[in-house]
Amino acid sequence: MKISPNWLREFVPLRVDYHRLAEDLTHAGIAVEGITGEDGAMIFEMEITTNRVDAMNHYGVSRECSAIYDLDLKPITPHLPSTGHLEPFPIDIVEPNLCARYTARVIRDVHIDKSPEHILERLLIEDHHGINNVADATNYTLMEMGHPTHAFDLDLLEGGKIIVRLARKGEKLKTLDGVERELYPEDLVIADAVKPVALAGVMGGWDTMITGKTRNVLIESAWFDPASVRRTARRQGMHTDASHRFERGADWGATPLACDRVAELILESAGGKLGGYTDAVARDLTRTAIELHRGEIRRILGQEISETDTNRILRRLGFIRTTKRPSSSSASSSAAVAEQADSYPVTIPTWRMDAEREIDLIEEIARVYGFNNFANTLPAFSGAVVEQPYAGPEAKTRARLLALGYDEAISPTFISRADAEQFASARAVALENPLSEEAPLLRNCLLPGMLNMLAWNFNRGASDVRLFEMGNVFSAEGDRVNQRYQACMAGTGAVPETNLEQAPRALDFFDVKGDIENLLDLFAAESLRFEAPGAKYLHPGRSAKILVNGKAVGELGQVHPDVAAERKLKQPVWITQLDLDTLFSVPLREPRYRRLSRFPAVERDFSLLMDDSVAYRVLRQAIEAIGIAEMVSIEPGELFRGGSVPAAKYSLLLRVVFQSPDRTLRDDEVATWAQQVIAAAKNLGGQLRA
Repeated sequence: MKISPNWLREFVPLRVDYHRLAEDLTHAGIAVEGITGEDGAMIFEMEITTNRVDAMNHYGVSRECSAIYDLDLKPITPHLPSTGHLEPFPIDIVEPNLCARYTARVIRDVHIDKSPEHILERLLIEDHHGINNVADATNYTLMEMGHPTHAFDLDLLEGGKIIVRLARKGEKLKTLDGVERELYPEDLVIADAVKPVALAGVMGGWDTMITGKTRNVLIESAWFDPASVRRTARRQGMHTDASHRFERGADWGATPLACDRVAELILESAGGKLGGYTDAVARDLTRTAIELHRGEIRRILGQEISETDTNRILRRLGFIRTTKRPSSSSASSSAAVAEQADSYPVTIPTWRMDAEREIDLIEEIARVYGFNNFANTLPAFSGAVVEQPYAGPEAKTRARLLALGYDEAISPTFISRADAEQFASARAVALENPLSEEAPLLRNCLLPGMLNMLAWNFNRGASDVRLFEMGNVFSAEGDRVNQRYQACMAGTGAVPETNLEQAPRALDFFDVKGDIENLLDLFAAESLRFEAPGAKYLHPGRSAKILVNGKAVGELGQVHPDVAAERKLKQPVWITQLDLDTLFSVPLREPRYRRLSRFPAVERDFSLLMDDSVAYRVLRQAIEAIGIAEMVSIEPGELFRGGSVPAAKYSLLLRVVFQSPDRTLRDDEVATWAQQVIAAAKNLGGQLRA
């Protein structure tokens, strides 16, 4: 919107320069985004928020200037010639809920011509080049005081009356833009006794517009329901200066003043004489006063604003402080007197449709008082900063995953019913008002969102992807909604070899398992086990549950081929899910210093032949159970099947390291420990290979 500072000075005796004026308006929330022109031709480019329709005109901005600088605001007082008793023009408001007020005034014997130069110059502010002296009067009034008006050719209104009603089925209206529009039964129209002549609050009709042949004019100034105008404009695909104001809430009390102002301008430029006048009020939109408490002003703004400043700001903006009348029973009470001083009702002006609560009044006081005038103070705080219980484990988990080459991603919190049933056993929580019928549930699992993100990457040519997400999942148990914190990791594509001469290989189960072991090494777990198989949506032969200290904390594996085919995933995808609430109950591993031994270590290799039914984990636990304090390491070296190894068996090269922190080990005691290791293997059905 464009505003002329010189026009503002006609209403307020401003004594500041243009740049200071622009700065002060911006600080008060009436933003000046740019300044064009020089001196007398200077124009402000304004950015007015949608709730401040009262400031979308020169008089509204002048009112802001009046409050900012504490200057008197010159009222708009049209001077019309006196008339005798004239028959009022018939107005029939059939839809009072959609049209609360309709003011009309007749002017006869006008002469249609070009508008005076001073009017045309003002219209150029908004790039209007003028139509005729009657139409220009309505546009000028809109720019001046912000209330939309319209002028009809009175002689083209059939039946000599105006009816405000809903459109009838099959009715059409050719609007001023030359487009014939089919009307909907929900559209509010201005009609004569026969046909629609305007789309209420949006645009007038072609058939009754002002032309060079016009001699008698009917001026319309009305208040239409904002929601009705908005729906009509959208249905018809229109957005006009009038609809822009009416959609946001025009001034209910301005209809007679706007009508008189247009009449004054027409009489000055087109001549004529006043005819009938009607101000039809279908319903009163005057609102109840808002109780303003001085204590609440202090609490919200953090400092005392003098009562003089408070009253001055509200009065300049048009808010009227009224006197509270105490009841007779408490009129002499000191408590009642104190209460009266601390709070009072404030009447809201009709042009401030956005002011509805006490906090709105406090905001008005604060912005006009000046945010720069508030002292820089910190808010009162009597507590202490408390770290969330899982802040440490969460930060370390995120950092470790990033270090392992996974990128953090975020997926939507909503999923479909099919995904909720396929990937989780917990009952999902349904939304009362979902954003989309395709995703009406709160997620009970992170996996669907992760698979969607992988598919998004595949569709854009990315094949080597590592992602992780940490977030909440939800489940319903009766009337309760349970919330769990989980993590989901996904990996797919190639793994580069450390040897540059070797080609990259595909990511496999053991790569993912190694990442999980690396991650879980952050926690001081007594045991970590992987037990096959995983969930049904994972490959049965390439998946496992993750158990920490005997409790299941998650699962990992390859996405089942059927699930991958259903989601058109064209390469193997490895998924890991972790229940972080359970995992974070395990304390973090605290790094501890241990002095390196000055004495040599002794290594012993054991070539064992074991049954396939004996897992390496079981063999390791059996050796650890011997309880040799000097046994510092047990590591598998080679695993071999086939060839000379019998069926249903495997050959394992096991390397055990012995070392003492305070002495050199003797050969005889190392030999004894070696025999104990062999005995532990034999107890599991194994034997030492020759």
